[in-house]
Amino acid sequence: MATRNLRHEAKKDDGPVDGATMTRLMDELKLAFTAEFRTFAASLESRLDGIQLAVTDHTQRLASVEDGLNTWSGRMVELEARCTAQDEVIGKLKTKLTDVESRSRRSNIRILGLDESLHSDHPSVFFAEILVEIMGKDVLPEPPELDRCHRMPTPRPAPGSRPRAVIARLHRYRIKETIILEARKRRGKLTYKGKPILIFEDYCPEVVEQRARYRDVMGPLYQRGFKPSLQFPARLVIRTKDGTRMHLPSPKDAEDFLKTRP
Repeated sequence: MATRNLRHEAKKDDGPVDGATMTRLMDELKLAFTAEFRTFAASLESRLDGIQLAVTDHTQRLASVEDGLNTWSGRMVELEARCTAQDEVIGKLKTKLTDVESRSRRSNIRILGLDESLHSDHPSVFFAEILVEIMGKDVLPEPPELDRCHRMPTPRPAPGSRPRAVIARLHRYRIKETIILEARKRRGKLTYKGKPILIFEDYCPEVVEQRARYRDVMGPLYQRGFKPSLQFPARLVIRTKDGTRMHLPSPKDAEDFLKTRP
């Protein structure tokens, strides 16, 4: 504003300007410019101070957030380590639980194919006599002693549907092994009153799932004369035509083996 006034004052005098006047006007103009510059610099400095305060505040906030993230990151690493350790413990406990349950079922057999109409108030005696009829007296000269015997604890199927399996616990493990071995030898040939019967080990669900993975390769192995058998819990062993025993660790290994034996 001051510089504008000075320029206006200089234009008002149309006559010649002497040196003293020119010097005075230049000094006044210089002072006006200096005053305006100082005012502008002070305003700019004030604004810069405000920006600096905002930057400092944001820097502090970012540092606080970073510290918090580092803390949470450390806690996450610790939690992940704990979860990994817990997973290992849970895996071991599951393995032990499966082993304990499997041991508790060692004397059990499952009988498939017995009609739902077959029942009695004394199932242990009733189904022991049926086992003699199925296996024959050359295998079971007398009814085996059964500690317990019952159908699978599932809803009764509709008429004409597949009957529930019968689970029997034999008192003597040796008799149970005799029944299982004979059932394997006569697979597909056991009958009761003209209906086909199957007898298997009573495995826990986890073992059943593991063994089911070999279902698609067992038939082709039987058909090609390799006499496959699944050892507990799910180890596939075959016998080649020259009598050599081979262990196939996985269903994929069994499939690859079949491809090389057309």
